[in-house]
Amino acid sequence: MHILVTNDDGPPSPTSSPYVHSLVRELQKSGHTVSVCLPHTQRSWIGKAHIIGQTVKPLYYRPSETFDPSPSAASQAQGSTYTRPGKNSKEEEWILVDGTPASCAQIGLHHFFHEKGPVDLVVSGPNYGRNTTAVFALSSGTLGGALEAAVCKRKAIALSYAFFSRNHDPSIIDAASRHSVRVIEKLYAQWPTDKSIDLYSVNVPLIEGVEEQKTLWTEMLQNYWSQSGSCFEEVEGSVGDEDEEEERIREGEESKASSAPKLKTNGDAGEESQTGYPHRHFKWAPKFTDVHKSVEESPPGNDGWAVKEGFTSITPLKANFWHAATHLHGEELKLDVSGSQGVTMSTSTLIYRPKQHFYALIAYEDPYVQPLILSALQKFFPPEAYTLLPMPSSAVSGEPISLSKLLPDSSNSRILQITPYEAINWDYVALHPDTCLVNSYMLRKALIRKHYLSATVEQWVAKRPDSVLKTHVKRSEAFELDYAEFLDDALVEAFDLRASLERNAEAEQDHETEWWILKPGMSDRGQGIRLFSSMEELQGIFDEWDEGLSDSEDEDEDEDEDEHEGGRGGNGDDDTAERDNGITTSHLRHFVAQPYIHPPLLLPGDNRKFHIRTYVACIGSLDVYVYKQMLALFAGKPYVAPSTTSPSTEEIDLEAHLTNTCLQRSVRDGTVQRFWDIALRQQAKDDIFRQVCDVTGEAFEAAARAMLMHFRPLANAFEVFGLDFLVDAAGTPWLLEVNAFPDFKQTGDELRGLVEGLWEGVLGRAAVPFLGGGGDGGDGRDIGVGVGVGDGEEGEDQMVLVRRLDLGR
Repeated sequence: MHILVTNDDGPPSPTSSPYVHSLVRELQKSGHTVSVCLPHTQRSWIGKAHIIGQTVKPLYYRPSETFDPSPSAASQAQGSTYTRPGKNSKEEEWILVDGTPASCAQIGLHHFFHEKGPVDLVVSGPNYGRNTTAVFALSSGTLGGALEAAVCKRKAIALSYAFFSRNHDPSIIDAASRHSVRVIEKLYAQWPTDKSIDLYSVNVPLIEGVEEQKTLWTEMLQNYWSQSGSCFEEVEGSVGDEDEEEERIREGEESKASSAPKLKTNGDAGEESQTGYPHRHFKWAPKFTDVHKSVEESPPGNDGWAVKEGFTSITPLKANFWHAATHLHGEELKLDVSGSQGVTMSTSTLIYRPKQHFYALIAYEDPYVQPLILSALQKFFPPEAYTLLPMPSSAVSGEPISLSKLLPDSSNSRILQITPYEAINWDYVALHPDTCLVNSYMLRKALIRKHYLSATVEQWVAKRPDSVLKTHVKRSEAFELDYAEFLDDALVEAFDLRASLERNAEAEQDHETEWWILKPGMSDRGQGIRLFSSMEELQGIFDEWDEGLSDSEDEDEDEDEDEHEGGRGGNGDDDTAERDNGITTSHLRHFVAQPYIHPPLLLPGDNRKFHIRTYVACIGSLDVYVYKQMLALFAGKPYVAPSTTSPSTEEIDLEAHLTNTCLQRSVRDGTVQRFWDIALRQQAKDDIFRQVCDVTGEAFEAAARAMLMHFRPLANAFEVFGLDFLVDAAGTPWLLEVNAFPDFKQTGDELRGLVEGLWEGVLGRAAVPFLGGGGDGGDGRDIGVGVGVGDGEEGEDQMVLVRRLDLGR
């Protein structure tokens, strides 16, 4: 191919431009036609500038056949310069112009070398020193030359050599050039045709064995100058010339800025300056301490880190300072075997981007789940099908992310967002129903808040007395209470609860006590759960909580929780809230009391109570899937019926009654198991699973049809819920609660594959139909229709469709 070479270091020189000769020769050895247009002197740190008002004049440089880059050869004549072009067209001649690297790209592309045919690729470099990280790249003349070529609609590569010693070893330089040619050829051969990449910034470390080291796709490290100092120092006059200063900077000198000289007035001695400013000169003297520190402290994956580790870095860029092809970051560019003939595409990791390309913002904020989501995404979509977007540095926790500012393309760009609820911009979601897919519904508290769930079931069952919810959800008594002293007033309409407590009070000693469980309506992870069987015990619970609240906290409780749907809606698995006597004070307002389920199902040889965690995926508006791979979560201690303990709730060991893994003193072996592995007859497990599917489908239909103001599915959304069921001794699973954004960490590392399979099933049914893709998910519509049984053998679909609703919205 025809390659135009430019740089910002000027013609070959052991002191200022020791690499360009080697690269040109290696390109020529590989059979490429090479044209060269360089600045006539070094133009480092000038970026993509042009000098306006100047007539740019060329010189003609005839390079020597060989070149010695060692500093000792600085006084030797290696190549010659002329003011007029040579008459022998067969003699190699480079163009030198008294302009910038960007000007060289323009002049080389449009005013010289036409006899060689169109330029296929512009290579700017190799730069004398690295151009990793933003501080270097933003000012780099090397990148400036490549950027100018890119905006001229030419493919361009900015190439930089990161040296670690000024004692240049020609063999190391030649090896770097050979390696660079292989990288250049590979990038050119697999250049995307969809204009997703304008140029590449390539940094090659000058180390022994560089050809055997990895070549990695990286992002550009964002770093900054130190705020404590200037890049200039004050001097009393012109000190040195530009070439001397550039050489001094390259040698790594970081001299401290001299103390300000005694100021002199700008005029005759003794007279006041008209401007009031002291007259000073300023010399370029950048201090790189903080720049180098930023690389040392940065995590793996960026260009600075890669070069520091001895790897070649490739950063895909657009000619607008946006990162491009971020899905490649951290991957390795598979180069062809050194010495092979031609360029093959078989090992390419950057294939052409399809028309159905989309962007993905995956920031789940859970290190356990994040890689599993990314893995699932990779299963259905090839890497060229999507671009991963980084979380914007300006993002504020708890506030929506502006997708319109984050997306590099127009508003028609399709995007998949999987983030915390609070990071979703619901206005953007509503305005882009066909191009934006998010991982949560806006309204769903009809299920995820305990007091709303109670109202949802009660309203549904009242109109449908034969509903399965009537026999699988305990009727709850929901009430509001601000202060313990008003408990009697709060329970005026809690008829079943009052009647039960009165029966307990009047019962004979051998009468079986009816126990109740108290749950704050907005709590999670077992916070504030208590057992009671009398009004005295219930009153004591609230008196205990009242003592722990200050006046200011009492006022905070009055804040209307309906103002925010919230990520977990106050009923998730998050464990970050501060607790006061086992409950977050903001939860002390809404409560539900339910009959305690006794006796629970206990397994043969294991008398620990357990509950079933069922993952449910809601897709669009509305398909409801139950993930077959359920979990059995066991209590930390053997079960003891509450009636056999002291009537005082303070003496009831909740660790024997509550199966939340977060409440146990230690998560011991066997605490979390696959449901299908527990010691229970297969028929019994099949029957439990059938009931779970029936109850789940009915619960979500009840919310969608009866609670329109509090559960509203969206066609361009999906959500994963965690439902908890407790199975009684008769084998009936009772729905306890519905959790948004469930905590997957409780699954543990041994069952990580179970969670990975869940996300594969979810994305296969939500992302594939919406964004287009491949894999086993098909279009996601007809997979798993009907309720299956069994333990989920290999090849059997694990996502069971339990409801498909047409809500007419």
